[in-house]
Amino acid sequence: MKKASFIIAFLFIFYYSAIAQHLKKDTTNYTPKSLTLDEINLVSGYYAQNGDHSSVEGGIGSELVHELSTTIDLKFVGYSNPDYIHTLTFGMGYAHHTSASQAWISTSGASKTRGDRFFPSFEWSMQDVKHKTEFSLGSNYSGEYNYQSLTFDGSFSKKTNTNGEFSVKLTTSLDQVLLILPSEFRTTSTSVVISSASTGSITSYETEREHFGSSPRNTYTAAFAFNQVINARMQGALLFDVTQQTGFLGLPFHRVYFTNGTDKIENLPKNRTRIPVAARLNYFLGDNLIIRTYYRYYADSWGIKSNTAMIETPIKLSPFFSISPFYRYYQQTAARYFAPYMQHATTDTYFTSNYSYSAFSANFFGADVKWMPLNPIGGFIKSIELRYGHYKQTTGLVANVVTLHLKF
Repeated sequence: MKKASFIIAFLFIFYYSAIAQHLKKDTTNYTPKSLTLDEINLVSGYYAQNGDHSSVEGGIGSELVHELSTTIDLKFVGYSNPDYIHTLTFGMGYAHHTSASQAWISTSGASKTRGDRFFPSFEWSMQDVKHKTEFSLGSNYSGEYNYQSLTFDGSFSKKTNTNGEFSVKLTTSLDQVLLILPSEFRTTSTSVVISSASTGSITSYETEREHFGSSPRNTYTAAFAFNQVINARMQGALLFDVTQQTGFLGLPFHRVYFTNGTDKIENLPKNRTRIPVAARLNYFLGDNLIIRTYYRYYADSWGIKSNTAMIETPIKLSPFFSISPFYRYYQQTAARYFAPYMQHATTDTYFTSNYSYSAFSANFFGADVKWMPLNPIGGFIKSIELRYGHYKQTTGLVANVVTLHLKF
């Protein structure tokens, strides 16, 4: 998968070079500008959560998670002629997490509780200023011990003559889930014999198979959006997505306990259709205050329906400093396949005790502080942005997230 991402990046660079050379021949009064580094973004975040509905233990147990992550994006911009602006963005990310619930993949509580994830990304776009269009292609990879994902996407946007813009984005994600089973469902392999070169002794013991290969999960999304400048103070947008998922859509180490006390591995349908519809409206009260509002309705083929409402009010305290308090409310119904610990009937075909599929509501609030000095700090930091959010579900899950964004 990593090799595929690098091949795609090479092809995009080759294409850019070819089209730049072609347009250079046709443009006698303009010298194309080679790709140059235009912007660097460094984002670091810390996330912590806790709750008592661990999916690993069938809907009970600690949900304590800590995660540290960092991403860096390099943005290059060039011109093949005055009407064509090319942008190449390369990203690399790393995240490390600890999860209390992972220990109980083994009934002894001795399983691995830490993990690392790497996620490189690449995107190329070309803006046609004359025809008011933009086209982009991208790919990204995400890999950790039990999950591998390769995503490809392409988008097209067109500005109208009435200050509007229509866009469509197609995304395909090809994932592989490593089938790590709870310890009680594992089988022992044949004896393993180890010979010690120093002592000449031979040791024989039975080993336990931790996983049983992998299973695919594919996701296909078509996202449509229309943005419109309504007047000098108001902007609006309508958004509509269709997502189809196929393959192994659960996780193999999520237990489900039935009314008779027995347990099995989470079992969910191999198909899922997800359809969100959203609207966004921004109103500029003046030079120093903006009101941003957002609403989304969501429904899927598993029976979940949800509503999301959000408001954010960026306040410019000076030409260089702003603060943006925000609040988001979320509410959803339960999936038809969900039931809490020991409440599934043994006759159920599909079953899960993952509380992300339960009925709940949640509040998320916080603030974003941004400083954009007149002159770059140290000669290279163009802006500093710090964001904090506090999240709480009616299931008891509580989380805090802090993000620092540096732009160079």
